[in-house]
Amino acid sequence: MRKSTTCLAAVAGVATLALAACGGVQNTAGGGSDSGDYPSGAVDMPVGASAGGSSDLISRQISRGLTDELGGTFPVINREGANGALAAAEVAKAKADGSTISVQNASLFTITPLAVSEDEATSIDDFDVVQGVSRDDYVLVASKGSGFTSIDDFAKADGKITYGTTGVGTGAQLACALTYNVNETPAEAIPFDGGAPALTALLGDQVDTACLQVGEAIENIKAGKIVPLSVFGPERVGFLPDVPTAKEQGLDVEVTQYRFMTVPKGTPQDVQDAIAEAMQATFETSTYQDFNETNNLTPLEIPGDEVKAMLEEDKQRYADLVEEYGIDLGNAG
Repeated sequence: MRKSTTCLAAVAGVATLALAACGGVQNTAGGGSDSGDYPSGAVDMPVGASAGGSSDLISRQISRGLTDELGGTFPVINREGANGALAAAEVAKAKADGSTISVQNASLFTITPLAVSEDEATSIDDFDVVQGVSRDDYVLVASKGSGFTSIDDFAKADGKITYGTTGVGTGAQLACALTYNVNETPAEAIPFDGGAPALTALLGDQVDTACLQVGEAIENIKAGKIVPLSVFGPERVGFLPDVPTAKEQGLDVEVTQYRFMTVPKGTPQDVQDAIAEAMQATFETSTYQDFNETNNLTPLEIPGDEVKAMLEEDKQRYADLVEEYGIDLGNAG
């Protein structure tokens, strides 16, 4: 299976519970109080992705920064499954004292609810959002064998265009589904469990196109092995400056993945402030900035209340688009 050495694996779709080995992981409570003594012990950081996945790598980088700034330990614990829902459930049920914190992804709260039943959906209201982290953009790429060099080429396609999806309820799935529906292009979704297998299929000409995170695709784009057609952020991606946005090409499709730090609802404000301040100090280090650059991440280092407003706005916007174009995300897009 081929993948970029700097690639960030896509957050898994519906998957089974897995626990990746994390040396030294302890469950000692590390909560805080109004005394300002935070942390008082190890602080668990469940992450809803396998080791080496995007959220995992980001969580580990932030964990190092929190340790440097606050002392103590912040072990990352992999709780892979359901686009982060398993990790989220663990955090929501944890004591609201700062002993459990988690970097979570936006699609779990804005897109997954459109693909699962109401009782399976994860609500942001079960958490306090502490701090924004970064944005991970999506890119629509075509296989060399497809012959596509732009979205305009879709009109010349002979039959349905196939596109790889990276899991149910993910931003990659929604970005592709919207692109073909808004453009009125006959297309068929081919589901994969993550970005790496979708990329492998694309490289092997098993699918015509796929929507992937930039970090997953960029090395093969630069090597000329796959062809970038569009990005889905509000502006062009700095790592792919020559690739136009969907909106520049006349398609009302804006889908991004972004991540942010959360704690259980009701966590003391002084604890939240300590975490936010330590994260902001981490963001200013050259080590963290180099990490973002290496992994093609765009900083989204905004306050938690602004993140929550973004989540609410995106959730409604996606719901409106899915209804308008009759997209069934629960049926692979």
